[in-house]
Parts: sequence; C-alpha cells; structure tokens
Amino acid sequence: MLIPEPLRKGDKVAIISLSNGILGEPYCAHTKETGLERLRRFGLEPVFTENALKGSEYLLAHPEARAADLRAAFLDDSIKGIITAIGGIETFRTFPYLMEDVEFKEAVRRHPKLFLGFSDTTHNHFMLHRLGLQTFYGQAFMCDIAELSGEMLPYSEEQFESLFAPCHGRRITPSDTWYDDRTDFSPAALGTMPVSQKETHGYELLQGSPVFEGELLGGCVDSMGEMLLAGNLERLGSLIAPYCERIPGLADDFKAQSEIVSRYNIFPEAEEWRGKIFFAETSELAPTPETLRIYLEAFREQGIFANVNGIIVGKPIDEKHYEEYKDVWREVVDNAELPILYNVNFGHSAPRAILPYGAKARVDAEKQEITLL
Repeated sequence: MLIPEPLRKGDKVAIISLSNGILGEPYCAHTKETGLERLRRFGLEPVFTENALKGSEYLLAHPEARAADLRAAFLDDSIKGIITAIGGIETFRTFPYLMEDVEFKEAVRRHPKLFLGFSDTTHNHFMLHRLGLQTFYGQAFMCDIAELSGEMLPYSEEQFESLFAPCHGRRITPSDTWYDDRTDFSPAALGTMPVSQKETHGYELLQGSPVFEGELLGGCVDSMGEMLLAGNLERLGSLIAPYCERIPGLADDFKAQSEIVSRYNIFPEAEEWRGKIFFAETSELAPTPETLRIYLEAFREQGIFANVNGIIVGKPIDEKHYEEYKDVWREVVDNAELPILYNVNFGHSAPRAILPYGAKARVDAEKQEITLL
C-alpha cells in the first residue's frame, strides 16, 4: 500500500466537491470562509479545485468536472492533501473518467497524497484503495473543519491534528461527549455550539474476544450497501421506493451505479477482506433496523463476515435505533466468535475520529482503545 506523507505546516491542500456542490451555493458562504480560516490556523494553504464552487446543480450534471478536479489535484505536485467538501450522492459517476485515465492512475501511484472524507466518499476511498493508496476516513471540510461553533469540536480537532504525523502508535479512545446533529446551518448558527450529550456507553463489546487485530477497511453502511444492492432493484425496492417517487430517474441511477461499480471492480472481493477489521457506520438518514438488516445481509453474502478478524461499528447519529442496531448486527453476523466493537466515534455522529485505510489496528475493548500499529 502507498502511504502518503503526513501534512506539514505550509502545505497546500485542495478542497474538492466530489459528491455534492453545496459548498458553492451562496447560502454556504459563511461555512466556506469559516473552513478557510480554520485551515490557515493549522498552518495550511487551502485552495479550491477549479469546479468545487460551481454549485449543486452544475456538479450533479457534470461528473466529468468533478473527476477533472481530482485528476488535477493528483497531477499537481504542489498539492499535498485533498479534503472533500462533504458527502452526498453520485460520486460513482466519476469512475469512468478516472479509472480509464492512465495518467491519473499513474499520478496516484507515483505521487500519493493524503485524501480525507466520509459518507458517499466511501466510493472514492474504495476506488483509491483499488489503486493501492492509503486514504483517511472520518472528516470533511464542511462538517468538521468549518464547524460553526467558532472552533472545531475538541475531539475532532485532535483527530485532524493527527494527520500531521505518521499514524502508527496513535490511540483512538471514546469521546466523553457526543453531539446532536445540527438542524440550523445558517449564518445565525455561527458561534453556537451543537447540543452536547455526556457519553454513557463508551466502546461496547457486543460479542467475541475483547482484543483483536487487523488492517482497517470499510466505510458508510448505506454507501457500501448501495454498491452491492444497486443492481438488485427488486431487493432494494422497498428501501428506495419513497425516494424514487420524489426523485425522477433515481431508479436508473441505481442501475448505472451497479454497472459502473462492477465494471471497475470497486468493491473489495471476499478474499480481500481476509484478516481485516471491517469498520462500518450508518448515515444521517438513520436507516431503520429493517434497512440495516438488508445491507448487512448483502455484506454477509459478499463474504465479509466470513473473512474479517473483527468489526468496529460507528456510533449511530443521535443514538437513533441504538439498541435495535446491536441486535441486527449480532443476528446477521450469526457468529458469536467474531468480535464486534460498537459505538465508536467515527462517521456521521459527531465528534469524528479519523481511520486510515490499510493501517493495522489493535482493538482492546477492556482498555477502551484502538491502537494504530
């Protein structure tokens, strides 16, 4: 695996919109400026890729523009890191423009760069993993760096600072505080803290040995599930029917996703999960336990649970379905010997840890820590 250099003070980092162009909308100007100021305080030189600020409508209609931005960032030797603006939908449509571009793929391999994002960016992580690059799951420009409270959330800030050093030896422990999902992102929210909650669970071992090791591989449950199920609309139908009624052409989008993901072998095969730690977290949509079950059954059929050394599960957003999700994980995995660590601070529930793909990790539930080896 190609390991990018840690960030250094003075590095130029590119902010890119690969999934959603909301960062370029006028009503997000205050978020953009907050994030820029924050990155400069870290000693970084932030720049926006050419199309990053062209807005949601343009970028949704032009996946080639989103792909061109990622290509340019990897080909630009002055860029040392790439930070996604936010998640969203349809980043999979960039794959044909990138995976058939020999120059882009060579640039990724010859000039590995730090790449950070989460949610729909799971697709990009899997693509870059296929090309052999270590990337970093867990934060985004709008959600974390541009946190509206006036400062980054302390736990998230400490995690972001970890990108300035090699990851080995880093310990990830539970945050003593978690935060309700924000509902107001307007300028009026500047300077306000999200509602905080005291952590009462810590890391919960659902089953299996309290200590296990493996290389990290995973992402957003919704994104991974859609990659595997997009070609099976009959099975996926009950999940997407309400959205298909509201969004013209969505069913065709799912068919396209299945074809594109399969064409470029984006999702890891069963054997590629051998010895790994599968990390997985649910999105801001807080899928119902029934929906989670369908996704997890797809992972089981893919051979993930039969091959991994253990599983770490992200904290559900707002702790919605907290207890029900635990039951679903145990029932679908259907192997009491496979360790499952639950309620880890990464993914859609703030604050967010950063997990490096391919890094070997040791999980110790009794010590309440994940150590990157």
